[in-house]
Amino acid sequence: MNPVNERTFKGKPSSPKSITLLAIESSCDETSAAVIRDGKVLSNLIANQRVHEQYGGVVPELASRAHVQNIVPVVDQALQQAGVRKDELQAIAFTQSPGLIGSLLVGTCFAKAMATALHIPLIAVHHMKAHVLANCIDEPRPDFPFLCLTVSGGHTQIVRCDDYLQMEIIGQTIDDAAGEAFDKTAKLLGLPYPGGPLIDRYAQQGNPHRFNFPRPQVEGYDYSFSGLKTAILYFLKEQTAKDPSFVEHHLADICASVQQTIIDILMHKLIKAVEDTGIRQVCIAGGVSANKGLRKALQDEARQRGWQAYIPDFQYCTDNAGMIGYLAYHQYLAGQFADPAVVPSARGDWKMILS
Repeated sequence: MNPVNERTFKGKPSSPKSITLLAIESSCDETSAAVIRDGKVLSNLIANQRVHEQYGGVVPELASRAHVQNIVPVVDQALQQAGVRKDELQAIAFTQSPGLIGSLLVGTCFAKAMATALHIPLIAVHHMKAHVLANCIDEPRPDFPFLCLTVSGGHTQIVRCDDYLQMEIIGQTIDDAAGEAFDKTAKLLGLPYPGGPLIDRYAQQGNPHRFNFPRPQVEGYDYSFSGLKTAILYFLKEQTAKDPSFVEHHLADICASVQQTIIDILMHKLIKAVEDTGIRQVCIAGGVSANKGLRKALQDEARQRGWQAYIPDFQYCTDNAGMIGYLAYHQYLAGQFADPAVVPSARGDWKMILS
């Protein structure tokens, strides 16, 4: 793997009074570009890919093709909306990992080509670390150190953040992510993709205590959602065998009960982490942080326990280039530029980019 934590750009970047970056995010099925100046997001555009709806999930090959189609117009629009010319940019940032390798390749290749053409450095960004710092983009911002519960379709982590570039995972899922549990449940219920937001919507109308689902016991601050997914599968099979219209008649209560179970599991470990570390600045991040039930649960716990809770604006919860650019800005200040030969990584070791 090529090193990406050293100043390898040939021709030391200038030290302008104002630092303006273009950021590109293409880790999954959303093509996003943003312009950031001195840590402020000037534009943050996202092109969604609706082609996956008919397949009930993201098709990697189709995602890659859609990125190729979207990336040029999205970048152009981001620059226009920000009122920034290409020759005003000091660096190009991009998501280097983790994600779908084909999708990452599109963003990486575009960023490398543009940086080469403009003779400016590259900044390789870790997608999950950018999610954590999404909480710092707008006021009010958490003070360091803070804890962040990062929840998405592919990741569930509790991260201790001591500074912009100093983070440590203290707990994570040992199998499936919380977002997967939402998506799998939605599919079992016959809800269209993406199903997670629909479960949240139906849950607002249901009784969260109507049905009881298991809460896995895992040591430390780690999570497990594989057993919950299996329990929901067998529950629905058993109930529909008795009554084929069971899901139709109890959809809201099922969604509310499943969502409450997932939230309880997430919050139980987060509460334990806060109590053990004594860190009372607490954040959530990732796509599932847009879930109304989870946002309310964090706010309720914060009021009861005297925490300071922070939740990103909705535009910074899902995959977006604004958060990529914000982290890249701090990497620029620290002189963390990528080698021009950098390649993307589907998994992306947490320590590969930042120590």
